[in-house]
Amino acid sequence: MSEPRTPPTTPAAGRRTERVRVRRAPRFSVFLVVGAGLGLLTALILTFAFDGTNAQSANTGLVYSSGQVFGFMALICVTIGVAVFAILALILDRTVGRRTREVTVDRETVQGSDPEAE
Repeated sequence: MSEPRTPPTTPAAGRRTERVRVRRAPRFSVFLVVGAGLGLLTALILTFAFDGTNAQSANTGLVYSSGQVFGFMALICVTIGVAVFAILALILDRTVGRRTREVTVDRETVQGSDPEAE
């Protein structure tokens, strides 16, 4: 029952103070998920807002169920929602990204020995 050995760590270069630029950026994944969600909600509203699913289609001569209409509308509305919110995220990234500020950070480099090499 020996205790696990921890490798000794010694600072190689020590501490160094640097000035860096920091900017805020939107999270693109959040914008894309919100766009897809709103597109799905729009497709749901459009599917059941208009009661034209019982009539025969003039172009194909078929009768589409409300599930099929929702599927078609979801394909279109989700794609449009994701595209619109992606463009919105890009615009926000460009406008907010221009404003940067400088901050002082402490940079510390630590090197340790590899425990498997011993």
